[in-house]
Amino acid sequence: MRAVSNDAPLLHDVMPWSVRPLRIGRGWPMAPDPDCLRARWAVFTGTPDLSERAALLHPTRARGLRTPVAQLPGHRTPTTALAGESGRCPEPIRVQHGPYDRQWLIPDHRLIDVARAELWRTADDQQVFALEQAFQPPSAGDGPQEVPVAFSALLPDGRSPAGRPGWIRPLFRRPGGRDPNIAPGLTGLLTARLGPSEDVRAADVLAWIAAAARPGPGGSAVPLPRDPALWREGLTLGRRALWLHTHGERFADPAAGRDAGRLRLPGGSRPYVRSPLPGAPRADDLAYDPQERTLLIGEGRIAPVAPAAWDVTAGGVRVIEAWFERRTAAGAPGTLEALRPAAWTRATTSELLELISALTLLADLRAERERIADRLAVRGATITAAELRAAGVLPVPAGRRRPASVLEHHEEGPDGQFALL
Repeated sequence: MRAVSNDAPLLHDVMPWSVRPLRIGRGWPMAPDPDCLRARWAVFTGTPDLSERAALLHPTRARGLRTPVAQLPGHRTPTTALAGESGRCPEPIRVQHGPYDRQWLIPDHRLIDVARAELWRTADDQQVFALEQAFQPPSAGDGPQEVPVAFSALLPDGRSPAGRPGWIRPLFRRPGGRDPNIAPGLTGLLTARLGPSEDVRAADVLAWIAAAARPGPGGSAVPLPRDPALWREGLTLGRRALWLHTHGERFADPAAGRDAGRLRLPGGSRPYVRSPLPGAPRADDLAYDPQERTLLIGEGRIAPVAPAAWDVTAGGVRVIEAWFERRTAAGAPGTLEALRPAAWTRATTSELLELISALTLLADLRAERERIADRLAVRGATITAAELRAAGVLPVPAGRRRPASVLEHHEEGPDGQFALL
């Protein structure tokens, strides 16, 4: 990884509004399977003894059986005390857990210590969340350096497998793709510097971040190019990276080989189940054979699996190992986390195959990212933060670092009261 100029702008300034990760406060409202969440809810609400129900809740200073809370934006869930709750489970929603794992969550504010309501207000089918990872110093090994910024179309919890929090940066500050979270004046400056044929939009800046962001102890740096040809190369690379990170839900373009929906590797490198997987694998059943390019799950075999996919880490933890552990580790006896899927399903296998495909395709972009980094490292190749300050793009106005007001949205407060935000 080439060094970045000390005067490259930081992601903190390029996308100035950021939100800390969600803090759920208990493990049981999130799981890899929605039916598992419904079963946990049924046990919780079917427990009449309030002391036993409180123990199942896993109370914290922020949440207990009688804590008054408002609804989560966009979700019509009850706001009465959990002590008297007997209704059906709120419909689980898909969320992004860390940079690569997709989980299910019960969207009930009574179960979430710190939900970051400002994120929920902006989550829609046009939003993309940039997930800035906590800085990891380069290791002494030969493994690839972690990508400093991941991306999600789903509402993210912002956690990493190792538990180190980063920052969540939405592309838009308001729903409907309105009010881009980009430093005011930056797109206009880039259009002027790169030429009128480059009508730079907020989505282009995000694509460039996906191609060129570099990690650093003070935050991710975003070197901005002077060369229009390099900019266009970066956009092509970044759009593909965004398409892969969002599992084909954003930045789809069939003409560019980015079909909407499920990701698939070319036929010769596409992973398949070569030997049947166990019906209920244990957490220690996972292994990898680099010579055979095979993922081993007990007696089961999945191949081919490229070493580059197996080696991908987030927060210093192998992504595939963390994904597998999340689906096989036993919860503590007597807790709701102990209620887990009874068997490994075909859907779970499909998710694993898609994860392997996404990690493989993302790893294929590594060499191109390095070529772009080499060209940006040439003296005078980038627009510096000093130039952005001279043009009035920096410093960013303080108001751009705060959430936008969403005045048109009514949200239910505790015990059915409504608030206007």
